[in-house]
Amino acid sequence: MGATTGTQVVVRGLRPRDLEAVIALDARITGRRRDEYFRKKLDQAMKETGIQVSLAAEVDGGFAGFLLSRVFYGEFGEMEAAAVLDTLGVHPSFRGKGVGRALLAQLRTNLLGLGIRMLHTEVSWDAQDLVGFFRVEGFRPAPRICLDLDLEAHRERGAEREAEEGEV
Repeated sequence: MGATTGTQVVVRGLRPRDLEAVIALDARITGRRRDEYFRKKLDQAMKETGIQVSLAAEVDGGFAGFLLSRVFYGEFGEMEAAAVLDTLGVHPSFRGKGVGRALLAQLRTNLLGLGIRMLHTEVSWDAQDLVGFFRVEGFRPAPRICLDLDLEAHRERGAEREAEEGEV
């Protein structure tokens, strides 16, 4: 696979020996190491058989990026199988050179080979460069609302309510 910039990008399945490269690249991007998260994710990816849905990209034989995804069969209230893109990382030196595009192109091919028609992901609202990248790649806002619950804050509010009710 090649990008329009002339950079030769090779996309392959993620391998166990890629673990440290994935952790180091993610830490460079995010500013923190997530060793346990990636150990578990890579372990899950290696246990899946058949068509690869977690991929690595190389440029000139060096690790340039990765993506981790999963396939779900009838979850989240969906009747059809769908894939979730958990993490996408591209080395800063290779941004804008087709690495992310090549990873997603191969993932789309692999997912279609599995009969998967929908790929979901979530992006921080503040990551507008990533939102823009996904928009160019064909992603659109989902017809769902993602909801978060701060469990500590909820517990504290519950304790406050109980105290107020006890005063009545």
